[in-house]
Amino acid sequence: MKKITTSSLLAKKQAGEKITALTAYDASFAKLFDSKGVDIILIGDSLGMVLKGEPDTLAVTVEEIAYHTRAVASGVTSTFVIADMPFMSYGTEVDAMHNAARLMAAGASMVKVEGGEWLCSTIQKLTERGVPVCAHLGLTPQSVHVFGGFKVQGRQQAQADKLCTDAQRLEAAGAQLLVLECIPQALAKRVSELLSIPVIGIGAGPDTDGQILVMHDMLGVSANYMPKFSKNYLAQTGDLHTAVETYIEEVKQGVFPGPEHSFVQ
Repeated sequence: MKKITTSSLLAKKQAGEKITALTAYDASFAKLFDSKGVDIILIGDSLGMVLKGEPDTLAVTVEEIAYHTRAVASGVTSTFVIADMPFMSYGTEVDAMHNAARLMAAGASMVKVEGGEWLCSTIQKLTERGVPVCAHLGLTPQSVHVFGGFKVQGRQQAQADKLCTDAQRLEAAGAQLLVLECIPQALAKRVSELLSIPVIGIGAGPDTDGQILVMHDMLGVSANYMPKFSKNYLAQTGDLHTAVETYIEEVKQGVFPGPEHSFVQ
């Protein structure tokens, strides 16, 4: 299979072909996901919760993300690899340049940052220096204490309008991908139609250009809890390989996420 790039991901959006993504943290699962045709693997700061058993993602370090990025990158041949920028690793533009360089050197093809308009200058500088950027709006887990918990975002009209404006400005600054987490389905559809870049949803309904799940949630082995927006494909299929194949097929066919995995308002 050909190596997936930002260009091929954009082509999928333009063709109306759903993009599939999962998190992974080691070479073995990365190789499995790659062999099944998953488009994107994210080395998520979710590792703080699913690997380390912490209550949130805030204690994850750049060193930890770089370690797991090297492991994942060694297991893939085709899949596009994105590395999360951990909490406060991009609080200043200088920090963002330094830490993004470390993650790209570890094997990432793109870095992901959480936040709205305030990140535009940082994204512009990163892309000017050859670092592709995935933006992340909605429920941004690194801001969990500001939100007062893991809550659906964008339910109020003013919040929804701001999210749309932020998304457009992040795209204009150079972001080549956007993740939307835990927002109402109608808002996710609106953002996906506004932007020319691919929009990947998690808890954002079926109308985004693709879907991502944390692999531990998809396999029903998360240490903490199963989010409403996830689905246990291992329980459904009884086999690890079939679970991954079924997830990919259901995303591509628009079967997942269903109404039970989405937020109406």
